[in-house]
Amino acid sequence: MLSRRSLFASASAALALAAADPVLAAVKIDKARLMTRVRNELGRIGGAIPHHDRAAIADYGCASGLARFHLLDLEAGEVASLLVSHGRGSDPANSGWVKAFSNRVGSNASSEGAFRTGAEYSGKHGRSMRLIGLDPGNSNAEARAIVVHSAGYVSRDMAARQGRVGRSEGCFAFSTVDLPRVLDRLGPGRLLLSTRL
Repeated sequence: MLSRRSLFASASAALALAAADPVLAAVKIDKARLMTRVRNELGRIGGAIPHHDRAAIADYGCASGLARFHLLDLEAGEVASLLVSHGRGSDPANSGWVKAFSNRVGSNASSEGAFRTGAEYSGKHGRSMRLIGLDPGNSNAEARAIVVHSAGYVSRDMAARQGRVGRSEGCFAFSTVDLPRVLDRLGPGRLLLSTRL
């Protein structure tokens, strides 16, 4: 049982985190559930994903103002959570919540399903990464140019101030601060799962 002093220290640390970064403080992560979901997906997909050491889940069951993109290190059992956009076609009213997924070309919506991370390239958003859709719900990812990139409309300041970040055209857009971490940790040939948990 924790002493009063330990409880006070824990509460103080939580309050300090909330004051310093309300976006991260609001996120409640069940690491075991995330790890299990990723392992199940890797088992389902089989050889379509060559590397099983690291993966990511975009949990579109959470509002865009929360750090709902989870980078998983399956070997170390660690999770890092970041902000990520969703497509404006998935949220026409700009509420901060995904209302629907779409795989249709021109929908500007987020797609649901398993993606394999592809090659890195430099495009109109700078450093970016291609994605290959592996499910019927995201099979048009390449035709729709659904990729990982950074955008000025995603930031912790915006999330804290507005309770949401901006919307993409279906891509996974990150803050300029977070993008290098995403690209460096994932690299090509890994799982990125887009879903609602």
